[in-house]
Amino acid sequence: MTASPTAAGPAIDLAVDLKALIRSVPDFPRPGILFRDVTTLIGHGAGFAAAVELLAEQADAAGAQAIAGIEARGFIFGAAAAARLGIGFVPVRKPGKLPVPVLALDYALEYGTGTLEIDPDAFPPGQRIAVIDDLLATGGTALAATQLLRKASAEVTQALFVIDLPDLGGSHRLREAGLTVSALMDFPGH
Repeated sequence: MTASPTAAGPAIDLAVDLKALIRSVPDFPRPGILFRDVTTLIGHGAGFAAAVELLAEQADAAGAQAIAGIEARGFIFGAAAAARLGIGFVPVRKPGKLPVPVLALDYALEYGTGTLEIDPDAFPPGQRIAVIDDLLATGGTALAATQLLRKASAEVTQALFVIDLPDLGGSHRLREAGLTVSALMDFPGH
C-alpha cells in the first residue's frame, strides 16, 4: 500500500516508511529510556493519514461503533480514526478535565499511579468501542481505560496502537484481559 503525496510530505510505502517516521529520543524522560516519539509521524501529512487509515480499517473490521482515545496522543489518532469512519469519539481523560459527573479509575503506572475519567453518558450502554492510543508499553493505561469503559457498560474487545514495545509485556497483559491487540509497528527494548 502506498499513500499519495501531499503538501506535507512525499508519498510513502506503508510497509517500510511509517516506522522510519518515528523519532527515537535517548534518555527521555529519564536516563536509560529510549523514547519513541510519534510527533514526527503526526507532522508528516501522508504518514499521519496512512496511520489513521490503518487504525480506522482495523477498528472497522472489529465492528467498532465508537473509538475511545486515551489522553493525550490517543486523542489525535483516535479522533481522526473515528472521523474517518463516521463514528463517535469517547475521550478518556486525566482528572478534572470533564465538566460533568464522571466515572473514575485509579491505576498503577510504571513509576507511580494515575487516574482516568470518562463521561458515562458519552455513549449508550452496550456500544462496541475500540480503544486507541499512540504507544503500548506495560499496558497499564490501556487496561485502566478498558476497565473504565466496561464499568460504564461498553463492550471493549479491541485495543489499537501506533507503536508496541513488546519487551515490556503490555500486549500480553491486554490479551489476558480479553482484548485483541494490534499495533502498526513495534520496537524492541523500552
